[in-house]
Amino acid sequence: MTDFSGEEEQGKAYDRRLIGRLWTYVRPYRRVFWLAVLLSPVNQLFGLVQPYLLKLGIDRCIRQGDATGLRTIGLLFAAALFGEFASSYGQQYLTTLVAQRSLGDLRVALLTRVLGFPMRFFDATPVGRIVSRLTTDVDVLQEMFAAGAMTIALDGLRLAGIVGFMCWINWRLALTSLVLLPFMVLAVDFFRRAARRTYRLIRERIGRINGFLQEAITGMAAIALSAREPRMFEEFEALNSAHRNANHLSNKLEASLFSVVEAVSTVSIALMLWEGGRLHARALVELGTVVAFIQYIQQFFVPIRDFSAKYAVMQSSMTAAERIFALLDLATEPVPARPRMPARVRGEIVFDRVWFAYRGENWVLRDISFRVAPGEQVAIVGATGSGKTTLVKLLDRLYDVARGRVLVDGLDVREWDPQALRRRIAVVLQDVFLFSGSVHANIVLGREDISREAAETAARHVNAEGFVRRLGGSDALVRERGSNLSGGQRQLLAFARALAHDPTILVLDEATASVDPETEWLIQDALAKLLRGRTSVVIAHRLSTIEHADRILVLHKGELREEGTHRDLLARGGIYARLYRMQYASDGAPLARVAGES
Repeated sequence: MTDFSGEEEQGKAYDRRLIGRLWTYVRPYRRVFWLAVLLSPVNQLFGLVQPYLLKLGIDRCIRQGDATGLRTIGLLFAAALFGEFASSYGQQYLTTLVAQRSLGDLRVALLTRVLGFPMRFFDATPVGRIVSRLTTDVDVLQEMFAAGAMTIALDGLRLAGIVGFMCWINWRLALTSLVLLPFMVLAVDFFRRAARRTYRLIRERIGRINGFLQEAITGMAAIALSAREPRMFEEFEALNSAHRNANHLSNKLEASLFSVVEAVSTVSIALMLWEGGRLHARALVELGTVVAFIQYIQQFFVPIRDFSAKYAVMQSSMTAAERIFALLDLATEPVPARPRMPARVRGEIVFDRVWFAYRGENWVLRDISFRVAPGEQVAIVGATGSGKTTLVKLLDRLYDVARGRVLVDGLDVREWDPQALRRRIAVVLQDVFLFSGSVHANIVLGREDISREAAETAARHVNAEGFVRRLGGSDALVRERGSNLSGGQRQLLAFARALAHDPTILVLDEATASVDPETEWLIQDALAKLLRGRTSVVIAHRLSTIEHADRILVLHKGELREEGTHRDLLARGGIYARLYRMQYASDGAPLARVAGES
């Protein structure tokens, strides 16, 4: 991401580019936006005429004792006050309306983009940082609208109007009042340069805090079990202190500019009173003019004083926009321009000389080739880190191969529409992810073509009906990540989900591990029903669960080392036989029986 904070010209161009991109979300509501913008000069005009009416009231009506004229001036002054209030209210209301609608669209665009990112992005990016883009950074843009930061340019018009009125009334007093303006310009420019660096630092550090909190809250059980609370507190205190220090620096910059503006305003009024008194003594300036100039000077420095707050919000918003659009600019998962579909739905899987690495050439899979025939049940075994789960990710096209091809029903998965491909394949993991919501919602996962009856039938078919009924039925609440369900219950619900979606290919990734014997029987019975008539790929550490597979593939250090039936592989006495003996030995099974089988 390019840093444009170094030079003034680049910073301005960068802001213009960001605002131009923000405008794409404001454009659908541009009529309301421009109406709000047009109300700003109207509001300023009502404010500008008030000191002039005050001057007329003092110099003409009060001095000449004209009561009728004074009442007229009073009515005009009241009308100006009402007009200023009404135009200000209308501008704020319309601006907020545009902000809510356009930023709502931006959030939708962000989430849509994030949902299209490849899995590599989520592997490398903390969840808290993504959430910060979707929430905190967009909220900062909302503050930009609410604070009126978009009207900074119109504030310049107001300043020009005040200077014009002052010069029109008395150019000598105008020059005296504005003699400190060059100093003011230098102070504002210094603040502008410092603020950009500070607010980029603030956004970066709040992102780190969000990432830390998301990870800490998600892993609270592990923190408690390892008594790591003091260490977590120290880490959070360091992150929080860094964020606090960045905000403190920003506050010092704002306070400094505010103090400078107030001091210059006071000195300008003093200089104007000194010059006004001298000219009044020589009958060159009337008293009403001096009073009007006090009002104009105060009005002149209000936008400059507000500029410190508005510019702070504007710079924070530009930093937030920079981060938001950096996320929007990331490449999404590649989708073929013309997705293809196979002529027949069969469930054939082919890995053709597949190589894959998550980073560089640190190969996780090396030259893997095998074929799974339609309806065939294939088991994949191997030590941890041998690449078993990676095969599933390539089959579902969560990642793309580095070399070779993965084909489903004769077509390279890169030619499929990703959604169509993943509807053909159901994956049941050991760590089942359940969403907050009803049991029914967790089975259908938003598929409107799956009826309630079909979902309930699927739950009954995989032996999940009993605990679902005890839970309260299909509308019973499932808490976040299924925390109110046991591991076996979550697994049965995952099987019901897979069956309801009626996939052509079923992948079970350690789906039968770590459950009690009674639940294991229910799962095994559900599996038998689920696997019937489907192409299936079963990844398992518990080798006893895949003894009846049509074929077993043995991976070792990313390579396909053995292939065959359970009996053939035991007879071969290779890697599979060694894994089988080790597992039975750890389970306390008689080694003599195992040796006899081999």
